[in-house]
Amino acid sequence: MLRLFPAFTLILMIGPVCAGLIGTILPGFGYLPALGGDVISIDPWRDLINQPGLGISIRLSLINGLIATLISFLVVILFCAAWQGTRIFGVMQRLLSPILSVPHAAAAFGLAFLIAPTGWIVRAVAPLAGWERPPDIVTLQDPLGIALIAGLVAKEIPFLLLMTLAALPQADANRTRHVALTLGYGRVVGWLKAVLPRVYPQIRLPILAVLAYSTSVVDVAMILGPTTPAPLAVRILGWLSDPDLSRRFLASAGAILQFVLVMIAMAIWWGGEKLVAWWGHVWAEGGMRGRRDDTVRSFAAGTAILSAAAVFLGLASLLVWSFAGYWSFPEFLPRSFSLRLWMREYDMLGAALWTTLMIAVLSVGVAITLVLGCLENETRRFQKPGQGAMLLIYLPLLMPQISFMFGLQVFFTGIGLERTLISVVIVHLIFVLPYIFLSLADPFRALDPRYLQTALCLGASPARLFWLVRLPLLTRAVLTAFAVGIAVSVGQYLPTLLIGAGRFATVTTEAVALASGGDRRMIGIYGLLQMILPFAGFALALLIPAVLFRHRRGMGNRNRI
Repeated sequence: MLRLFPAFTLILMIGPVCAGLIGTILPGFGYLPALGGDVISIDPWRDLINQPGLGISIRLSLINGLIATLISFLVVILFCAAWQGTRIFGVMQRLLSPILSVPHAAAAFGLAFLIAPTGWIVRAVAPLAGWERPPDIVTLQDPLGIALIAGLVAKEIPFLLLMTLAALPQADANRTRHVALTLGYGRVVGWLKAVLPRVYPQIRLPILAVLAYSTSVVDVAMILGPTTPAPLAVRILGWLSDPDLSRRFLASAGAILQFVLVMIAMAIWWGGEKLVAWWGHVWAEGGMRGRRDDTVRSFAAGTAILSAAAVFLGLASLLVWSFAGYWSFPEFLPRSFSLRLWMREYDMLGAALWTTLMIAVLSVGVAITLVLGCLENETRRFQKPGQGAMLLIYLPLLMPQISFMFGLQVFFTGIGLERTLISVVIVHLIFVLPYIFLSLADPFRALDPRYLQTALCLGASPARLFWLVRLPLLTRAVLTAFAVGIAVSVGQYLPTLLIGAGRFATVTTEAVALASGGDRRMIGIYGLLQMILPFAGFALALLIPAVLFRHRRGMGNRNRI
């Protein structure tokens, strides 16, 4: 039974993606008999090419995705190079880690409240500048998508930093860095020349996942991105939501184009890797020591702190707006605070929270069961997955969601699961499972084998060993993976909206739907609710082991993650 877990998990992850792609490609070439498309044609592509502003949408998706990924990567690498092994590195690590649990939409709303012409930054400057009215400047939904890039960078830096932190021990970064310092290299140059070439191969897949997400993002683009025209993924969602069902052919062609754009972005990144590798080889052999790197170190620290501060201040602005009474410009704080909206929307908020929690718990529960089964099978058979298996695990994260969601919707309709809780849970599982695997795999494999060997010597069966020894020792890791999964599930906008066909109102779908309305108090409330569930999950991950093992100090010390 246990040996079936890996195959079942891969089928559950890859199967819906493949079905979704097939279900998108066929309508993209005019074939969808249910909507009258009985023959293969290129008419959807003609319609797509004739769409006004298509070139601008393509440029916004491709260029902004590449720029956001590049900036996030550079900030993380420079910060690690400049400050690894120092106290400030530890502080920033603790500051940035909670941001990972903040859904993208909540972080985008927070940033929007911060940088808007009536946001906190302008309100802070207004008394000095003598502004009585909001300045006539475009800071949100600007035509170049700068606000969109800023929102993506602020949210992706913590993810890439945590992936880099996980890769550092495997690259023996500390000893390598010390050797470089001993040879007279500066901290930054020594890290870039000696540590980065060993770390980069291990974070390549997370970087490509960030690139795929940034190039095809929908919810953040709807909040911060330009609207006339919008990035391609947002326009595809508009075509998919059009009451005219014939627009589904156009949307499918657009989804294929979005997939091609992501592939082009990855090809450009791959080409950039080759160029940088060639130049870096020459640079490393040049022997430059770079001892005077104080400016670079200050810049790296300042950028990381600015990124964290933007997210935290944005979340604080959500909190203030959710309770704000009358608040005119340029007052820095509201004149009064009120619970009126919270009380008025109590029933709807409770329903949205319950729906979000139900979908999240079901998908995360299934994902943790599958991952534990795969890891236990790996341990018993001494078969660690190779690079190919890791690529398959990352595959749902490397694919643009919009490119296979419509096809998946068609697939679920074909098997009678359209607009059901099961289909929504399955589609959440596709995106939750990779993160849970990444969270749980290292603690599971790093468990001290002497505990297990002792249990085996005492006559315990493998099953008894798993339930009574391994699982209790991994309590903290499993609960943390559960919290990560909850955070990922809560943040899913597009899968919930399209596969649930609008019948499952979660806090994220409701929050993004409010983006066009401009009611900041309601947006603040739903933005806060988006954060409550992930934070509650991480709080429980800390609290439960502390209570369970309050009389067993060693359980906490030997199994920290």
